[in-house]
Amino acid sequence: MQFRPLKVADAYEFTPRAFHDERGLFVAPFQEEALLSATGHPIRMGQTNHSVSRRGTIRGVHFADVPPGQAKYVYCPAGSLLDVIVDVRTGSPTFGQCDSVLLDAKDFRAVYVAEGLGHAFVALEDNTAMAYLCSEPYNPSGEHGISPLDPALDLPWPADLTPIVSEKDRSAPTLAEAEAQGLLPSYADCATYYEKLRSAHH
Repeated sequence: MQFRPLKVADAYEFTPRAFHDERGLFVAPFQEEALLSATGHPIRMGQTNHSVSRRGTIRGVHFADVPPGQAKYVYCPAGSLLDVIVDVRTGSPTFGQCDSVLLDAKDFRAVYVAEGLGHAFVALEDNTAMAYLCSEPYNPSGEHGISPLDPALDLPWPADLTPIVSEKDRSAPTLAEAEAQGLLPSYADCATYYEKLRSAHH
């Protein structure tokens, strides 16, 4: 399995090999050895999530308080989507920057999003499924969001799609508002937490 770091620090793209034959295909979208090589530590499995979305659906931008935050390893088992990672960690060298990866059921690329990063995606076709491996269970009091339509972020949503956004995501603060409200995780806290995860593994 190949992997590469994304523009946003502490996020990675993984590309597995898919095996096709007359029966269909077999692929391993998550391989721990590759994740260890990229991050220096395993992902604890606190919860798995599965969503199915109509074309144009935007989910996110979501993030959680650190510690413990919620790291995510995501891939698309059906359909196709544009996965977007936003650095919402105050003090980060890539604060406010984003990167995106096309995830689909052809190449089965996956993305790892470290604790404290913002995560969102848009479904590019109907019945697009997203599979999430999460390091921690859902914690409503520690979960936050910023608006996926924040003009200052200017996220790369395709212009030919009519966005379908939940009321919760639509009414979420902008990145600047969330920073002013003290909602954002700090890069220093996140870096300390990542180091703790690496130390626990070695």
